[in-house]
Amino acid sequence: MNGNKHLFIPGPTNVPEEVRRAMNVPMEDMRAPDFGDFVTSLLTDMKKAFRMENGRVFIFPSSGTGAWESAIQNTLTAGDKVLMSRFGQFSLLWVDMAERLGLNVELCDVEWGKGVPLEDYERILKADTKHEIKAVFATQNETATGVSSDVEGVRRALDAAGHTAMLFVDGVSSIASIPFEMDKWGVDLAVSGSQKGFMLPAGLGFLAASEKALAANASNSEKMTRCYFSFEDMIKLNDTGYFPYTPATQLLRGLRTALDMILADGMESIWARHKFHAEGVRRAVAAWDGCELVAKGPEWASDTVSAIYTPEGVDARDVISGAYYKYQTSLGTGLNKLMGKAFRIGHLGSLNPVMLCGAISAAEMALLDAGAKIQPGSGVAAAQEHYRTKSA
Repeated sequence: MNGNKHLFIPGPTNVPEEVRRAMNVPMEDMRAPDFGDFVTSLLTDMKKAFRMENGRVFIFPSSGTGAWESAIQNTLTAGDKVLMSRFGQFSLLWVDMAERLGLNVELCDVEWGKGVPLEDYERILKADTKHEIKAVFATQNETATGVSSDVEGVRRALDAAGHTAMLFVDGVSSIASIPFEMDKWGVDLAVSGSQKGFMLPAGLGFLAASEKALAANASNSEKMTRCYFSFEDMIKLNDTGYFPYTPATQLLRGLRTALDMILADGMESIWARHKFHAEGVRRAVAAWDGCELVAKGPEWASDTVSAIYTPEGVDARDVISGAYYKYQTSLGTGLNKLMGKAFRIGHLGSLNPVMLCGAISAAEMALLDAGAKIQPGSGVAAAQEHYRTKSA
């Protein structure tokens, strides 16, 4: 077919042309005398995206999952007690990793469609008078369900309990897209990845570590066995502007350009734009008879991805395959217990209202083809009205 395929999954996201061109360079010497200066400035500016003054940001040639593993291995010990919650596929996977690495997980299972249970966290932390819990984990944005959680609220729960546990945040589909404040919220370890709000291909895992997290790494003589994801190795070489292994140089060149774009725009402007784009999608979903967000209320709705229940009797897999094969548009699939029941529209990264109207139109036509009894054009019209009368 003519024209382009359209990508509206919640990652990998669309890569701006400026970033694509920045990566289209010959292979370079990652030990060259001037490469260290490039890396040093990159690591410095990465801290601005995480909203942190002190601490460090590590860049691993991995997905965000590798950064998850590094955060745990470098600051905790097998047998340590941690507090976690599970309310979607990615928070589920984080719990699975923690258990497989030998942590003692106190788990709050939450209905899918909601997020981190702040009241439960505060109750559990206040009851832990001996401070046996060494870390509290929070998935800021559950990509599978389109749910965002209140990380600042988790910090308040820790402070209300007078608890010293470290705060770990999964920000893979939130950082550089929705409000995140590393220093202000007292986050100790925050994970993200290149393929979401940072507008790059997959392949880089980002891990921001506070001074408290770095101290935990330095003082714990019984840390888990690790090699590739070692803080010590990274710190030693990063301090000279280099890496302990061959870095993904082309991705780093793209990251330089993406960061320049992000910082020129300003984090507050980026957060506002994502909210503006997300609201148009939410208006469209509200206009589709029988469809609704997986998020159980507006307080949970994500500004980076909407997970959408299809009407009764309509298989979401038919919607997804129809959009792809007939309308050249990729929508996100329902994961785990949402398989066949929901599809997802990613609205993060390099997007604009006209692109999103195209995604909504493709989803609407695919819904109709799959048997949904919705009014043709209803979702597109609702989104258009929002985008026309409001401004980012």
